[in-house]
Amino acid sequence: MAARISDLFHRTPAKRIFSGECPVHGRVDMSEVEQLDGSMLARGCKRCAWEAMHTSPRDSAERALANAQHKVERASEALIAAGVTPRFAGATFNSYRAETESQHRALAKCQAYAEQFPANFRAGRSLLLTGNVGCGKTHLASAIVRTVVADQCRALIIPAGDIVSIARASMAPGSGYTDRDVAVHLGGLDLLVIDEVGAQKGSEYELGLLHSIIDRRYQAVLPTVVISNLSADGLKSYIGDRALDRLRQNGGQQVGFTWESKRAAA
Repeated sequence: MAARISDLFHRTPAKRIFSGECPVHGRVDMSEVEQLDGSMLARGCKRCAWEAMHTSPRDSAERALANAQHKVERASEALIAAGVTPRFAGATFNSYRAETESQHRALAKCQAYAEQFPANFRAGRSLLLTGNVGCGKTHLASAIVRTVVADQCRALIIPAGDIVSIARASMAPGSGYTDRDVAVHLGGLDLLVIDEVGAQKGSEYELGLLHSIIDRRYQAVLPTVVISNLSADGLKSYIGDRALDRLRQNGGQQVGFTWESKRAAA
């Protein structure tokens, strides 16, 4: 079966349907649904939930609880679709441990980028997070995605290697899509966060695909966040002057993560 290009990038939560007993409606289908942290949450009777949201008194605790649960579920679905993984389910700006001046500066710049995203979106202003492994680059990028998704924007955080793998898979017979479809889809999102840039070999195909996506977003004046464990100079050598220049247009910033890994202390 041919794959829909959006389904390849935006995952829906896993769901299991089972039969259960509702004290009001009798035997009904119930479900448990994957949450952002990877756990499964059992849902009660769908009819009870619908009635609580639509037929209970507007100011009732029952309706307030049903609406709150629905909002939490939609938020979890949106973040899963945006590529936030269970590892970074709790990644927020408040949960980032900043101790040194450099860490506080990195946190402040990333938080400002997220909070000012409407202006950054209009300007197509990008952000580069470069430097050492284990310094919290993906944590902060996930927090940016969380903020942007909460404002109903289409965002995705994805490793560069996954983009290449999906593009290469288009060459299989019956895939139903091309690597151009990959570039077009990623080139049209409100925010694209490309993680682990430079972790690949940097073949002509890989760099060509990356350049195509960056250029499409540049031409459409759309912001891109690039995360790399390379230094600033290393990233320049890897993606080239042209791609880097596009990412720096309209005030694009580079944040250096130069301290030692925080993972050992975590």
